[in-house]
Amino acid sequence: MSAQQTTTTDASVWQRFWAWLPDHVDRRIRVFAWLSFIAEVTIIGTGGAVRLTGSGLGCPTWPLCTPESLVPTPGIDEGIHSLIEFGNRLMTGVVGLIALAVWILVLKLRKERRDLYVLSVVVVGGVAAQAIVGGITVLTGLNPFIVGFHYVSSLALVCVTAAFLVRMSQPAGPCALLVPRWHAVLVHVTSLAMALTIAFGVLTTGAGPHSGDAEAGRNGFNAGVLEHVHAWPGYALFALTVVLLIAGWRARAAAPALLRWTLILLAVELVQIAVGLYQARNGLPELAVGVHMVLAALAAATMTVVVLQLKAPVAVATERVAHS
Repeated sequence: MSAQQTTTTDASVWQRFWAWLPDHVDRRIRVFAWLSFIAEVTIIGTGGAVRLTGSGLGCPTWPLCTPESLVPTPGIDEGIHSLIEFGNRLMTGVVGLIALAVWILVLKLRKERRDLYVLSVVVVGGVAAQAIVGGITVLTGLNPFIVGFHYVSSLALVCVTAAFLVRMSQPAGPCALLVPRWHAVLVHVTSLAMALTIAFGVLTTGAGPHSGDAEAGRNGFNAGVLEHVHAWPGYALFALTVVLLIAGWRARAAAPALLRWTLILLAVELVQIAVGLYQARNGLPELAVGVHMVLAALAAATMTVVVLQLKAPVAVATERVAHS
């Protein structure tokens, strides 16, 4: 085949591929967007399993598992720990491939739905950065501050994928508030309380017994004191959410979805508080700690949805506010 024929064939393949890509938010985008969100939550669970089983250094090097092998070998001293750690590394690849698929699927929409395109780029870049941070975590012997940053970064990607799910169900274009400005400010103050709760939770974990490896260091803070400090913004978050629920009920005609998601947020927080109290009073059992980590990610994702329900396209917002 001549060079000209090869070029023509390549162009034809690219044209067919471009024609195949969605020109609107269709089922393919929706399916992979949900898979991306589920994968981001799942990797928080598998990452928690690595720490809670003491498998953080099951693969002692990076990017290889051992200095000689990419994968765990039968003779490796860490045994099951190496399999758990390597499984989490494989999960990073799955997350990355799904994120890449979402980015490819919205390529043709990059002008009409710039919001979706930007969110997809953030997730792809975030997954790549997370892989590097994961490597730094291993190379620094599970430094608790880097481990904490690794978790917070993963949680942020959960929020970004949740934002994608919300935005893909909304039309493009400028948006307007559905609620009074004080209500919007209260929502953002509540999200700040959640951020503080998560931050102190990460510090508390970094001072506690679940380091990921018997030889890994701790952050030097008093875990008992941090447990109480972590609880304070948590209870403030719960109180603020109750106030938001009352405000959401008053604004239900203009923003019915906001009320619904605020109720879901309150339910997640109640479960999270119950799990937190259980683990604190029972010596931090591994399973409860892992559930607590995943619930924190789901709470942050729900908070993201609540924030995004404050607005709607201008025409919709104007009509709803006028009839509320």
